Amino acid sequence: MSDDRETDTASEGSYQLSRHKKSPSSLTNLSSSSGMTSLSSVSGSVMSVYSGDFGNLEVKGNIQFAIDYVDSLKELHVFVAQCKDLAAADIKKQRSDPYVKTYLLPDKGKMGKKKTLVMKKTLNPVYNEILRYKIDKQILKTQKLNLSVWHRDTFKRNSFLGEVELDLETWDWDNKQNKQLKWYPLKRKTAPVPLEAENRGEMKLALQYVPEPMPGKKLPTTGEVHIWVKECLDLPLLRGSHLTSFVKCTILPDTSRKSRQKTRAVGKTTNPVFNHTMVYDGFRPEDLTEACVELTVWDHYKLTNQFLGGLRIGFGTGKSYGTEVDWMDSTSEEVALWEKMVKSPNTWIEAILPLRMLLIAKISK
Repeated sequence: MSDDRETDTASEGSYQLSRHKKSPSSLTNLSSSSGMTSLSSVSGSVMSVYSGDFGNLEVKGNIQFAIDYVDSLKELHVFVAQCKDLAAADIKKQRSDPYVKTYLLPDKGKMGKKKTLVMKKTLNPVYNEILRYKIDKQILKTQKLNLSVWHRDTFKRNSFLGEVELDLETWDWDNKQNKQLKWYPLKRKTAPVPLEAENRGEMKLALQYVPEPMPGKKLPTTGEVHIWVKECLDLPLLRGSHLTSFVKCTILPDTSRKSRQKTRAVGKTTNPVFNHTMVYDGFRPEDLTEACVELTVWDHYKLTNQFLGGLRIGFGTGKSYGTEVDWMDSTSEEVALWEKMVKSPNTWIEAILPLRMLLIAKISK
């Protein structure tokens, strides 16, 4: 999922509250936010290998491919030749628009997925494409190669047509027969691994609730929530060895741009230190039950940003201001942090939380 970004002016080592806007982002009209429940899924490129539509179509047919390790390039080459007798996604016209996708498991986020072109209106597509992975041979011997075939419809939705998995630990790389093209029967999907099983890294952060930012004032003031993003640990590499990450914060249900703050981008490390504090005001005590802090980590590359993982910190009740919402889905660890913050006002509560896959709320203008 790509996302535009403004420049960020937080100083590099700042431990102070970096109020780099004239005033902290305000939570006025939280309950009447226009973008409250408009959710769209993150792009397929970061969805799990198990995203997409399973079970609607029968799995049949075969795929022909070969694999080879090129020592001089330190590359795994997967030569995808063709498929035959695939299931028809369009039953009436007896055709599909198939493509082949490959992953190295278990850590598919690290090496990324590779895809062939989509072949239109055929059950016997011919690809003759080489998909390449730059990987050390010793690491390759700890991996499984997953090839899956998918139908892509005109709305870019994917339907699963079958898969093959090769265990590379036991693969004989010296056997010349193993470099020849072979036909493999497509199989049904094995039981999905929960998304949480993927390692998307962790975030070290601290939260503080300040009920009275200006004590002594006669007029009642609303409270503030302070979010101190300290660092991330073991972020996944989606682009080989390159990573330039930043963290974005939105207080749901307010998905307007004024609700959004972000850290600066930190390059060339999977363990970026941000030390950036974001301040949100306008919190009444009752808002703490209805709101949710969404923190997302992104890899910034050229003009696009790739989603790496995120957190949703709140009470995880599934509801906000009486409306059922998808985003109020905090894990037990995320709920525990929010509960501690609410119970201990004016105190920094620190935690290290695992990043996870999220459906991202759309930003309203």
